[in-house]
Amino acid sequence: MAEELVLDTAIRDWVLIPLSVVMVLIGVLRHFVAKLMRSNQTLDAKIVKEGQVIVRARNLRAGANFIPLKSFRARKVYYNNEENGLLHVPKGQAQNPQAQMFSDPNMAMDMMKKNLSMIIPQTLTFAWVNFFFSGFVAAKIPFPLTQRFRSMLQNGIDLSTVDVSYVSSRSWYFLNLFGLRGLFSLILGEENATDDAQRMMQMGGFGFDPSKSLSAEKDGLDIVQHEWALPKFEKRAENVLRKLVG
Repeated sequence: MAEELVLDTAIRDWVLIPLSVVMVLIGVLRHFVAKLMRSNQTLDAKIVKEGQVIVRARNLRAGANFIPLKSFRARKVYYNNEENGLLHVPKGQAQNPQAQMFSDPNMAMDMMKKNLSMIIPQTLTFAWVNFFFSGFVAAKIPFPLTQRFRSMLQNGIDLSTVDVSYVSSRSWYFLNLFGLRGLFSLILGEENATDDAQRMMQMGGFGFDPSKSLSAEKDGLDIVQHEWALPKFEKRAENVLRKLVG
């Protein structure tokens, strides 16, 4: 049977709250340091144009049922035409994001700065947490969990008799590390420099490939089934007016 623990209030005051406050302050500091380290380079007009085309194509897919079929087909041909469609990428013209990054020294330098601003604070913070707060049971989840969550919530505690709902201080650090994205979005805005998941994707993908996004959006627009929704609303409004008049 799992052991029930009584958590000391001193752990809350000297471990749980300070660790959470420090993680928030470090995230805010990382955001402003990343902004200072960012180089003032102008964006390529072609990349900006392709990004705007993707946004417009997504809006067309989202609102396809609110325009007539003739208008939707005209816009679909405008985007997906095999000769000069905005979403059509001719073979052999697809850009390699890795070659583009290494050919532009500013892009490679920005990538290195972003990675350093992510790795160095995380390494120092984890060393600080591991040295001062290792072995503490910091909190308890207010609902039962299965045994699969033990390795995630009780990192650094080798006690199989403790209930899975208890959270160690080291696991609390990781929960704050990946769980404060919403808070940082509210404080710093959506385009903040503390999104570690996006940074890891950039490290693994070496940049953004616009040709793949254009092709994916083209395929998505091809499979859209148009069904004009406005006649339904007109019929519904007519029925409501008839009920009111009658």
